[in-house]
Amino acid sequence: MGNPPAEASEPPVVNVVGERVALGPLRRDLLAIYQRWFNDLQTLRTLGDVPRPLTLEEQAAQYDRIAAGSPSQVAFQIYDRASWQPIGTCALVDIDHRNGTAEFVIIIGERAYRGRGYGTEATRLALDYAFTALGLHNVMLKVYEFNLAGIRAYQKAGFKEFGRRRGARWMGGRRWDVIYMECLASEFTSPVLGDVFQPDHPRPGAA
Repeated sequence: MGNPPAEASEPPVVNVVGERVALGPLRRDLLAIYQRWFNDLQTLRTLGDVPRPLTLEEQAAQYDRIAAGSPSQVAFQIYDRASWQPIGTCALVDIDHRNGTAEFVIIIGERAYRGRGYGTEATRLALDYAFTALGLHNVMLKVYEFNLAGIRAYQKAGFKEFGRRRGARWMGGRRWDVIYMECLASEFTSPVLGDVFQPDHPRPGAA
C-alpha cells in the first residue's frame, strides 16, 4: 500500500486554493515521495510511462528539468487542504501560447485520496489556471479506455471525448483504445481565479 505521506509542519506555498485541494510549486524536499509514487505499478498503468524501476537520481533529474522553468510547461504540487499533505502532481504541458492550447496530465500518488473527488477538483483548478490566468482556449488530455475512474473524473471536471486511437495501449494482456478528451474556455466556469483576475475598483476620492 506504500508508506504514509510525510507530515507537513506548516502550510506550504500555494498558488490556487480550492475547497479541499490546493495547487502550489513542486518541492525538492518531496523527491523521495515523488520517487515512491512513480514506482507504484498500479499508478504507472494509467500513465504513458513504461513501468520500470525509477531511481532517486532519475527522479531528481526530472525535477531539475521542470524546476529550470519553461514557457511550454507549468507543473503543480497537489495538496489536501485539511492536512496540507502532498497527494499528487499535475501539469500543463506542450503549452502553445500563440494558439491557446495545452495538454493536461495528473497523478494522485497517495492511494487513500483516489476515488474521493480530489483529482476532479485538482483538474478543475488546473483548468482554471489554464483558462483564467494563462488565457488558453483548449486543453486536451489522453486517457486509456480501461481507466474508468479517470474518465469519470475528467468528465466531471469538464472534459469531453473528441476522438480515439483504437488499440493503441497494451495492458493486462489485451489492447485498449487511447481516448482523447478536451475542455474549452468557453465551456468552463471559473471556480476560483475568476474572482482573482479582476481589475481594481476605483476608490472614492482617489486621484
